[in-house]
Amino acid sequence: MAFDFKKEYKEFYMPKGKPSIITVPPINYIAVRGAGDPNREDGEYRAAIGLLYGIAYAIKMSRNGDRRIDGYFDFVVPPLEGFWWQEGIFGVDYAHKEHFQWIAVIRLPDFVTKTDLDRIKEETALKKKMDFSKIEFFRYDEGTCVQCMHIGSYDDEPATVELMHRLAEEQGYLPDITDRRLHHEIYLNDARKTAPDKLKTVIRHPIRKK
Repeated sequence: MAFDFKKEYKEFYMPKGKPSIITVPPINYIAVRGAGDPNREDGEYRAAIGLLYGIAYAIKMSRNGDRRIDGYFDFVVPPLEGFWWQEGIFGVDYAHKEHFQWIAVIRLPDFVTKTDLDRIKEETALKKKMDFSKIEFFRYDEGTCVQCMHIGSYDDEPATVELMHRLAEEQGYLPDITDRRLHHEIYLNDARKTAPDKLKTVIRHPIRKK
């Protein structure tokens, strides 16, 4: 049976609908950096998602190629995630999505090295006749965070974030969003196929002791 990160690491991917404090270990991702409104049909974000899934599935299907990655095991492609910020703003201003800076990511299985990724990018670019140069190997050490499952529209996230920060402060923590520790979202369903009030998004914010 294919390894499913959501099932094996439920504390990171399937939190309850109330805030909790967790410590996240360093994780490797494939990533694409960009800017602008993620809802634009012709925007960078939509293009980035296509690149990420193209490489994620190429890694999954690499077991059928001539060069199997050392330590390979079959896996379910993990969900899309994103790190978000806006210059000069603490948190997120949903009224001005055109100002977003973002890093769109998909988690990598630990057996994939940067060398493996570079090779698969080259092979996939030749096969699909596409440019995958924007894909990068991205390691992120998130540390101590407060997180919560948000159900509903992305525009309604501020209410969930307020609950998260309140819980953190009650437990002796302060929000610690910086240029290195970012607003983090994990998307558990496809916004193109899901009603806004049914969307499930893990929201995660870095925190530090008071």
